[in-house]
Amino acid sequence: MSCKPLWIQMVSAIQHSAPFYSFLRPEFSANKTTVTTELRQTGDAIRRRSALKKVDRELSRGDFKSALSLVKRLKGKPGGLRGFGAAEQVPRRLSSLDELNINGVDTLSLQSLVDSILNLIEQCIEFASLEEASYIGQVGLNDGANESLFKENHRMCIQHEAGHFLVAYLLGVLPKGYLVPSIEDMRQDPFAGGRVEFVGFDFLKEATGVMPKRLSKNAKPLNKANKGVISSKTFDRFSCIILAGLVVEFLLVGYSEGLHSDVEKLDRVLKWLGLTENEADSHVKWAVTNTVLMLIQHHEARSRLAEAMSLGRSVGCCIDTIETALNGNEI
Repeated sequence: MSCKPLWIQMVSAIQHSAPFYSFLRPEFSANKTTVTTELRQTGDAIRRRSALKKVDRELSRGDFKSALSLVKRLKGKPGGLRGFGAAEQVPRRLSSLDELNINGVDTLSLQSLVDSILNLIEQCIEFASLEEASYIGQVGLNDGANESLFKENHRMCIQHEAGHFLVAYLLGVLPKGYLVPSIEDMRQDPFAGGRVEFVGFDFLKEATGVMPKRLSKNAKPLNKANKGVISSKTFDRFSCIILAGLVVEFLLVGYSEGLHSDVEKLDRVLKWLGLTENEADSHVKWAVTNTVLMLIQHHEARSRLAEAMSLGRSVGCCIDTIETALNGNEI
């Protein structure tokens, strides 16, 4: 029997068996890391929300340039904006969707969806109403025969506008305001619709004020001067954003109803730029594919954003909702 004090025997046993830290609970280190990460994320969220309040103030003043500057400075920084302009784009020269190698996506179903949307766009262009929509993202709603139909139309309107908002944000275009009609508004006006307005789309005032004829497939563009008015990047962004509402409706219910003023507006821009039929068809196909993939990947962000918009949250709060939904997800 050892004559050493008990505490000395315990220390000796520890020194000759295993390192001291091995006696700690194995989950302690992991829990500490988790807590540290959560604290950091909470701090980032607080800083982001504080910065977005400043963005809201600039937007409320009508100082869109300053608001956009603030958002750009926050892009990609800790406590900043991870999703703004961060969406991965579909390659321009894509012969088949199989080339994308998208995990968990049935390319045959995806191709069928894209084709259905393209067919509807073609029909809308052929039978477009002469009445113009005043804002990008406006969608008319048919009169409902009962309360449930009013509610469903209202829900779809919100989802439609959320599609415009989300795709714009992911492509680096700042929404400057939005409007979603109430159910009561829709009872009073069967054509009541929502809208989202964006910073940097001032060219629409000129582009949608004319309706030249679409050029034949092999004709040379007549409006070459207009091609320099907006960059190809702005044109690409606009095309995806304007189609996003329609795409959301297809993703949710498999079809789209309404006046489709979005399609008419896109068609006017295509003609304003003097694109030939082949050029326009190729561009629209790319835009639809790009938009579909973005909205499939970020369906959770779109759902949460729609809820925030239904509550009338500010643009800054809506952006924070998107960022929270994107947290930890691939963009």
